[in-house]
Amino acid sequence: MIALYAGSFDPPTYGHLDLVERASRLFPKVVVALGRNSAKNPLFSIDERLELLRTTCSRWSNVEVAAFEGLLIEYVKRIGARVIVRGLRAGTDFEYELQIAHANADLRPEIDTVFLPTRTNYGFISASLVREIAANGGDPSRYAPPAVCAALARKYAATPT
Repeated sequence: MIALYAGSFDPPTYGHLDLVERASRLFPKVVVALGRNSAKNPLFSIDERLELLRTTCSRWSNVEVAAFEGLLIEYVKRIGARVIVRGLRAGTDFEYELQIAHANADLRPEIDTVFLPTRTNYGFISASLVREIAANGGDPSRYAPPAVCAALARKYAATPT
């Protein structure tokens, strides 16, 4: 059975990786899918985020990293996944995620969504928090892996203030 965990991962955080690790223990194969969203203005390019994900997910042999465009539910069907894994940090996440899960179930009833609550120590971490800390000269290493912290340092060193 293939499970898919999708996001923008701009950048990947320890919260994301916790969900990847837990999903990798629950499912024989996990695809970490980076969604291409032209409406967003990400800090890292698609290729940079794919490389960060490949680097940070390399420890799990049953995890594959990919990118997709279009509707997530159609990508899930195309790769033969049976489950979508979604992380929940707070109650407000649940309301939004449940709406999406219902829409996906309406479009493809054969595909299930599994919600994994974040671990308590990761519940407040978001990619935007990590970017904000790094952009202001802070140390994001409590919230993101070394490869991500190095990429953030390079990115912000190259960005004029």
